[in-house]
Amino acid sequence: VQLQASGGGLVQAGGSLRLSCAASDFTFENNAIGWFRQAPGKERVVVSCISESVDSTYYEDSVKGRFIISRDNAKNTVYLHMNNLKPEDTAVYYCASGIRYCRLRSGSYPYWGQGTQVTVSS
Repeated sequence: VQLQASGGGLVQAGGSLRLSCAASDFTFENNAIGWFRQAPGKERVVVSCISESVDSTYYEDSVKGRFIISRDNAKNTVYLHMNNLKPEDTAVYYCASGIRYCRLRSGSYPYWGQGTQVTVSS
């Protein structure tokens, strides 16, 4: 299974980006999808997650109120809407899936996308 993460880029502080995570050989509908990020020299950490039920979402404290995770089961795609971006949001962002409910540990997810670079300039 290979997930495809896209939508990263270079943006000024205060700007917005929308990341997408899609899969052609895997169905998201009964799975949780997590977004993780990894900055240079740092470990990969969870940013947000949406469980199989759209009512259950998680946001890391630093992104609460700025990032919104959503899913479109018809398109088999999950989005991470990132608003009011800050330089500290700069990282490679990864999507992950393969479990039913959100978990905060990256090791809990068997399937991963290739990562998309987000760079926020000050």
